[in-house]
Amino acid sequence: MQDKPKLILASHSPRRAALLRQTGFDFEIIASTVDEAGCRETDPVRHVLALSALKAQAVRANVKEALVIGADTIVSTSGMILGKPGSREESCAMLERLSGRSHEVYTGLTLIGECGDQVSGHEMTKVHFRKLDPWEIRDYVNSREPLDKAGAYGIQGRAALFVDRIEGCYFNVVGFPLSRFFQLLETLWPPGKIRMAMGLGEGTDE
Repeated sequence: MQDKPKLILASHSPRRAALLRQTGFDFEIIASTVDEAGCRETDPVRHVLALSALKAQAVRANVKEALVIGADTIVSTSGMILGKPGSREESCAMLERLSGRSHEVYTGLTLIGECGDQVSGHEMTKVHFRKLDPWEIRDYVNSREPLDKAGAYGIQGRAALFVDRIEGCYFNVVGFPLSRFFQLLETLWPPGKIRMAMGLGEGTDE
């Protein structure tokens, strides 16, 4: 009987872990220590791809017998990249910028296999906020919910009240585009190995 394939999520995000867990995958979390603020890439796609690769590579350097998943999510509006806010004031400024406008959410994914093979991809979702009243922004920021989230909001939390429509993958806005992840995984692992990692038995590679 083959050993169950090992997956490692190189992220401390509870939202990414929850999404990956709901699909049935068994995995370990080893958070990357890469400094996201150190990335100077201004193009959103190159930004998230670069950081997702750095995160995966940093964890992969210390773990060999596993497939490592790196991910990075940002918000982009009018050519400006919005990462995680550093303060309540910055959170308010970000939400004021997003109020009544559309923005894009980008997530980059990098997977590094047991033999060192590396694949990367990204997802983009367009999100539109209705016009927000100042008290809504203030109360939301005071809840502290936005402080660890790109663009200073979480669509899966109270900020769902701000969003009137999206175009694209909802899970990407949460921080982990599941379908894109699976497509990348299929380029590194055969179906039988994927089924084992999902707890579906040994299966076949057909």
